[in-house]
Amino acid sequence: MAGIMQMGVRQIREGLAAKEFSARDVARAALDAIAERDGEVHAYLEVTEEQVLEAADRIDAAVAQDALDELGPLAGVPVAFKDNMNQIGTRTTCSSRMLESYVSPYTATCVQRAIDAGGIPLGKLNMDEFAFGSSTETSAFGPTHNPWDLARVPGGSSGGSAAAVAAGMACVTLGSDTGGSIRQPASFCGVVGVKPTYGMVSRYGVVAFGSSLDQVGPFARSVEDAAWALQAICGHDPRDCTSQDIDVDFLGAVREGARGVAGMRIGLVKEFLEAEGLSAEVRAKVEEAAAKLRDAGAEIVEVQLPHADAAISAYYVLGPCEAFSNLARFDSVRYGLADPGHKDLSGQYEASRAAGFGAEAKRRILLGSYLLSSGVYDTYYYPAQQVRTLITRDYVQAFEKCDAILAPASPRTAFKFGEISDPAQMYLSDIFTVPINIAGNGGMTVPVGLGADTGLPVGVQIVAPQFKDANMLRAAAALEQAYGPAPIAPAYAGGKAGE
Repeated sequence: MAGIMQMGVRQIREGLAAKEFSARDVARAALDAIAERDGEVHAYLEVTEEQVLEAADRIDAAVAQDALDELGPLAGVPVAFKDNMNQIGTRTTCSSRMLESYVSPYTATCVQRAIDAGGIPLGKLNMDEFAFGSSTETSAFGPTHNPWDLARVPGGSSGGSAAAVAAGMACVTLGSDTGGSIRQPASFCGVVGVKPTYGMVSRYGVVAFGSSLDQVGPFARSVEDAAWALQAICGHDPRDCTSQDIDVDFLGAVREGARGVAGMRIGLVKEFLEAEGLSAEVRAKVEEAAAKLRDAGAEIVEVQLPHADAAISAYYVLGPCEAFSNLARFDSVRYGLADPGHKDLSGQYEASRAAGFGAEAKRRILLGSYLLSSGVYDTYYYPAQQVRTLITRDYVQAFEKCDAILAPASPRTAFKFGEISDPAQMYLSDIFTVPINIAGNGGMTVPVGLGADTGLPVGVQIVAPQFKDANMLRAAAALEQAYGPAPIAPAYAGGKAGE
């Protein structure tokens, strides 16, 4: 049943309804794919086989009663979750030694909604420790490898989520995006990745990095599959005060394909295309994508984001400050690793946190502590909030001239392990994605083929006004019609990517 793992959501649902295969067959195909492939890729930290088979049996029972539609939009679809999302009975480690032994007593809303929608929960996926990183190299349990080239990173921090989809080890996965952690790995791994508008998806049960920046979204190999997933997980949750009651027909937005962009105005930001560090092959792909949208009937207009160049600086003030506050709970008493043998509590705190947190986590904790300290707060944190206001205003004004913005998702294609050792250089991986998190807009990556120089996947980013995520899905659907849905990486597809 290897072919099942090449199917999309619609194909799986239709195959189950026609009784061409069972949910057990789907579950076994997914488990076999993980067993065969994940030794090389290392996308999974935990595979929940018992839950997989239980879910499959529930779905088969519903099919037997002709009640498949009652299960929801992801009925029978293999799904998996980034390991910062609580799921009862699983370990939720955030890829950190600090939480290595933590077993979730409850389930995050986004995870529960995916399961309630009929998804078959495969397990938990690798990530940068506490989502601090852009390569999945900071995971305490070893890096995830890019299925297109195992010597290269999959991006981060949701590297495991992107790689699992690219290697055909899940149909849909969930990741989180604080500064680009869905969109950048989606670009590196050649899949679709969506960060909805802040507030579209509940963050309840997702371990927080930056509470004013974090948002959950799906990875998939097609825009339609991503729309099915969004339909399942979006919506108001009374347990998350930031979640909004917004009714969006994501599936309707993608049904028209290329026709959906006719008459749309798509903005291009000149400063993005001239940014230092943007590779020639990525710029060429952005320009090519703009031409294809124009051919489909969209109007391409130039827009300005005058304060976008300050976004990285503001983000690396706001993000560490919020991370410092959120990670204070892991103190070896309430949560987390407890280093034994200390005579006093302060000694236990210090030793436990020193042993439990990795280098990048410590760096951001210390930076956040400094930035929030007396005499420093007014110098850095307050101005960063002012910059945030300016960036948000820039996007509001830009969207007066266009319906969506087309931009690079990453300055380059996937880099090799160890190629970037300077943290400041690594932070620049998010130069095109961070502004969207600061402003709270929706953004998504859609693959547009391979780079001319590296032969590796390139994704472009489409940004929508707040709560008008349907705009970016329409543009993404048009691009997908031009380029085709994302293939499974050639080494895991049973043949060449194009076959």
